[in-house]
Amino acid sequence: MISINSLSRNSSYEESSLFPNEPHFKIPFPPVTDPKFTFIDLFAGIGGFRLAFQSLGGKCLFSSEWDSSAQKTYLENFGDIPHGDITKSETKKQIPPGFDILCAGFPCQAFSIAGRKGGFEDTRGTLFFDVAEILKHHKPKAFFLENVKGLRNHDRGRTLNTILNVLREDLNYFVPEPEIINAKYFGVPQNRERIFIVGFRKDLGIESFSYPKNNTITKTFSDIKEKNIVSTKYYLSNQYLKTLKEHRRRHESKGNGFGYEIIPDDGISNAIVVGGMGKERNLVIDNRITDFTPVTNIKGEVNREGIRKMTPREWARLQGFPDKFKIVVADAQAYKQFGNSVAVPAIKATAKKLIELVEKSNAIGK
Repeated sequence: MISINSLSRNSSYEESSLFPNEPHFKIPFPPVTDPKFTFIDLFAGIGGFRLAFQSLGGKCLFSSEWDSSAQKTYLENFGDIPHGDITKSETKKQIPPGFDILCAGFPCQAFSIAGRKGGFEDTRGTLFFDVAEILKHHKPKAFFLENVKGLRNHDRGRTLNTILNVLREDLNYFVPEPEIINAKYFGVPQNRERIFIVGFRKDLGIESFSYPKNNTITKTFSDIKEKNIVSTKYYLSNQYLKTLKEHRRRHESKGNGFGYEIIPDDGISNAIVVGGMGKERNLVIDNRITDFTPVTNIKGEVNREGIRKMTPREWARLQGFPDKFKIVVADAQAYKQFGNSVAVPAIKATAKKLIELVEKSNAIGK
């Protein structure tokens, strides 16, 4: 296995060139050879934005992600090692000029705007400032930003207002009102709400944009459930299950609804999240288990109720990642990566409408 560190940053390659005899370096999602447009992928994670935009005919010219484990997954799937910390000027200098669209699922941070105008300078020290700085310098035709639903009410709405003010007034983009998009309406059985913010450079003459309409919910957990018997390691021990039940009873006695949850085969999952009760709120019943011998150092025997965690591959499917997407890290990292990622089908549906408008403006390549 060739170390990530032994390869140059963002060096694109295909199996036939550098690694003809290394099957584990076969790239499931090679770059588009005849692209319709170009984009950059900031706070890239494991490439959810890239999957969506690349499937629509785009070529990624630059990606940035500081987490080394996510970089490894990104490399194995796309053949590129993302650049590191985008807050550093040396990283920003690597961004090529002339790309069409900026994509970023940036983390949310509060801004110190008390008594100030809430403009560009007020966002310094936050990760949004780095996005805004890149937009200001490169002036791409359009952008697509994604964040948690809570951004809408973060700091009593002042954080989002500052962001929109910077994008509209300081950077001169047409930015329609952001919208909360739920992944469950776009072909994945996950109740995942995220805020989408798109914008278009004003000289393109684009004055309206409609986010994609919700489709009928058609997918359930059974559609993404593992087809084969799952390893015993995903099944809860009796002791841990007892702890979860007691924990929920304590909260219910206080009138709280917090606790573990079992998703039926004909249901949809809660949002998959990193940490806390992320996995425990998305337990499932799978009675196909035949070997109850523990394969990890669990306390107590494996439960006989068939209750297990979802697998990393099931989490990948909940986010709309194709099965050919390689999972090359340990389970703990895989859960973190998919939990932090975007729901690809929802991104793609919105990106399609964004790209169509930019193409109609005849701005691609200009």
